[in-house]
Amino acid sequence: MDTTRELRALPAFADNYIWLLGDAKRAIVIDPGDAAPVIAAGIEPLAVLITHHHPDHIGGLPALRERWPQLEIFAPHDERIELATRRVAEGQRIEPGGFGFRVLETHGHTRSHVSYVGDDGRLFCGDTLFSLGCGRPFEGEPAQMLASLDKLANLPAVTVVCCAHEYTAANAAFAVAVEPGNAELHRHREEVLAMRRAGKPSLPSTLALERACNPFLRVDVPAVRATVAARLGREPLDRVETFAELRRWKDDFRA
Repeated sequence: MDTTRELRALPAFADNYIWLLGDAKRAIVIDPGDAAPVIAAGIEPLAVLITHHHPDHIGGLPALRERWPQLEIFAPHDERIELATRRVAEGQRIEPGGFGFRVLETHGHTRSHVSYVGDDGRLFCGDTLFSLGCGRPFEGEPAQMLASLDKLANLPAVTVVCCAHEYTAANAAFAVAVEPGNAELHRHREEVLAMRRAGKPSLPSTLALERACNPFLRVDVPAVRATVAARLGREPLDRVETFAELRRWKDDFRA
């Protein structure tokens, strides 16, 4: 990984992160739901990468384009992202500002969601994968969402996971309910709670940690399947039903 390229998480709204990748003067901007934090950071955007169309991910685009009229905006093929200047699709390689990224279509949360895998090993996955959780499949079916998570889970273990929301503490409570015997999960939960008490972000994560602790990447683990079976009153039919029941449970979960 190229550690000379600084990664910064700019807080926005209640729990969003706008990611910057570059240096103190110029950077790639990922999912700017609000332009104000980007402008306040004092950088010139090299380009913008958009994962999906939700307002908390694209709301800052008009102000950024007004300030930097030539700004390139990379986004999936979705008419709801009106200001995109470059459309991207599965397997495409892009090199904005000299940074290399591979595009993965990770549909499910929305019908056009994409993720960006940097040559430096950083993954910008929007609202598909969260630390210890995943996004709701608003526009996709459980099978599609699980396929997208599988795609991300198959990336190298050292991949740095840059999610778009600070949901880790709440996700940890659910993960422990799913897999109470997971010692690494308990250890990481304590780390997350300590970071949040200190006012520090819990992100980025790593794919190795997510594979070890995130229930939505662990639908094939016997302990996770057993918990789902207890909820269903029978064995789940397959891994898709395991995922779907986990997602339904999470939607209503209160720690």
